[in-house]
Amino acid sequence: MSDLTPIHVDDHLLVLDKPAGLLCVPGRGEDKQDCLSARAARQWPDALVVHRLDMATSGLVLMARSPAMQRALGDAFAERRVAKRYEAIVDGLLPMSPDWSTIDAPLAADWPRRPLQKIDAAGKPSQTRWRVKRALPERHASHLWLEPLTGRSHQLRVHLLSIGHPILGDALYGDEDVQRRAPRLLLHASRLELVHPADGRAMRFESAVPFS
Repeated sequence: MSDLTPIHVDDHLLVLDKPAGLLCVPGRGEDKQDCLSARAARQWPDALVVHRLDMATSGLVLMARSPAMQRALGDAFAERRVAKRYEAIVDGLLPMSPDWSTIDAPLAADWPRRPLQKIDAAGKPSQTRWRVKRALPERHASHLWLEPLTGRSHQLRVHLLSIGHPILGDALYGDEDVQRRAPRLLLHASRLELVHPADGRAMRFESAVPFS
């Protein structure tokens, strides 16, 4: 239950760097009470959750320090006024290009296999932009930049699986080979950009990728 080292703190919001394997909010059961929100509340008792990352995903998480700021930041996420960038290492070699590609595939809950999600024509519209940062031919893998234009559950993981390039270390969506090739899910929330709701400042926060 270590303390957190913040990326940014002011009177209105916090930006924290979540390690992989830590829940954002408490789960069911006594063994799932240690989480990012509980640790944050010990250091900043007014900290409130705005958005979440999957337990297996590391990286930047934004928290509010008042109910009014929580609403303002929640609205900014809902209205796509927060730019998010992730990085991932995926199976297979994808073409290098200066242009971004887009995966446009609706997502829905895979009810018999919850919490898994699936591509479903009747699901919610979902879009992800991706571009290759570097090829890793010796690992038969690619390091990608990812920008989710929507915020569906497991969106990046399912979208990459749908184009035949699952994220290495993915215990939910990867086969045995994909899981065996990394000790964790190789997905990291590396950048957040937003306009500060309290004073209108343009802000950008970055976190170095903890894997290679």
